[in-house]
Amino acid sequence: MFDKSIYIERRNQLKKQFSNGLLLFLGNDEQPMNFADNTFPFRQDSSFLYYFGIQGPKLAALIDLDENKELLFGDELSMDEIVWMGRQATLAEKCEKSGIRLVCSSKDLPDYIQQALKQNRTIRYLPPYQPANSIKLFHLLGIPPLEQQKKASIPFIKAVVAQRSIKSEEEIAEIEHAINISVDMHLYAMKTAKEGLTELQLANAIQELAQNGGGKLAYPTILSIHGEILHNHKQLHTFKKGQLILNDAGAETAMGYAGDLTRTFPVDRHFSTKQKEIYTIVWQAFEQASAMVAPQVPYLDVHLQACSVLYDGLKALGLVKGDTAEAIEKGAHTLFFQCGTGHMMGLDVHDMEDLGEQYVGYTETLKKDTTTFGLKSLRLAKALEAGYVLTVEPGIYFIPELFARWKAENKLADFINYTAVARYLDFGGIRIEDDYLVTRSGNRRLGKHLAKTIEEVEALRND
Repeated sequence: MFDKSIYIERRNQLKKQFSNGLLLFLGNDEQPMNFADNTFPFRQDSSFLYYFGIQGPKLAALIDLDENKELLFGDELSMDEIVWMGRQATLAEKCEKSGIRLVCSSKDLPDYIQQALKQNRTIRYLPPYQPANSIKLFHLLGIPPLEQQKKASIPFIKAVVAQRSIKSEEEIAEIEHAINISVDMHLYAMKTAKEGLTELQLANAIQELAQNGGGKLAYPTILSIHGEILHNHKQLHTFKKGQLILNDAGAETAMGYAGDLTRTFPVDRHFSTKQKEIYTIVWQAFEQASAMVAPQVPYLDVHLQACSVLYDGLKALGLVKGDTAEAIEKGAHTLFFQCGTGHMMGLDVHDMEDLGEQYVGYTETLKKDTTTFGLKSLRLAKALEAGYVLTVEPGIYFIPELFARWKAENKLADFINYTAVARYLDFGGIRIEDDYLVTRSGNRRLGKHLAKTIEEVEALRND
């Protein structure tokens, strides 16, 4: 945990946004794999961590603005639980480190809520994403699970997003710690990968580094020769010469802060000519996009610039044609680049995504496009502010199934050279990704340097 003064100040800042009512925070519960006592690794809710810092399941908290109280609801370990799990810090001790003075039994929460409802007091909550919390909200507030998302408090969401978006010095240090572990994971992968090794063996090896760093993975590792599958968590293949390995992996610290990096490198010691050509295009898009990151720059502009550079590069290879601006407007680039160029990062690898992309990455005047292929996957589009931490991650992906559908429809044939693209259908995909802090004067790449140019990557492959 951070010093308790940090949690107290965070809650004080939040309270200034409201004049009355209650703010309800539901911590996460353990989730069974196959029966109640065999659970997935526990991960506390990130907003609960941000304002209270306390790990552990079956916790809830209330900020009562009318009575100027901050209460935490939970239970101390029973003797049976101590027998099985050992002596641990008490809930009272954890609350003291968070600056919470009122510690109540979990059974007191329903009574407190019911009394507030009888007094017609406003109770604000954040949208739930765990089924257990949906059930709790139903019992506490009587709101059916299917209605809970739309009845979550938008002012509460916006206040949390505004506060969590600006990272403090303590948070930036913790994020850099996560990124530095992530760099070590990627260095190991680039130095160790070889013909005959499997995707699973390499993914397992870098997971060990994440855990040895004191935390765990920030998200399931994407490590595959099929880099064109954007979220490919299947690790079934054995590396062979001529293939590319896309490794999207990041560590999470014990306090919950994430790193998120991607590198693409050859199974061979050197890139082939074709691989170098596509890699160079992605690298150029990365360089231009990352250079644009600065206060007041709309991230939509960063994304569109990356799209333009990618398209121009593909046009130079004869895979596409026509006016670049018109092609981007009509979406011709999305045959090769289907996702967004980046997202916010912090306590979540996709920071605050549970609160809604419209509130995290967009504004009242800049609404999220939820229908246009490519743009609907852009998680961040609004103007950047100093203190934001975000990713930059352009890529090129040759997806055979998408190609087949577009070709069958003769889609955007004025822009796509289908005969030339067909020669790349076994290529896979390339992505380059780093993490950046928006500063007052521009940006700063976070974490240790990680090989990125063709020359740097090949030097590691030959080390």
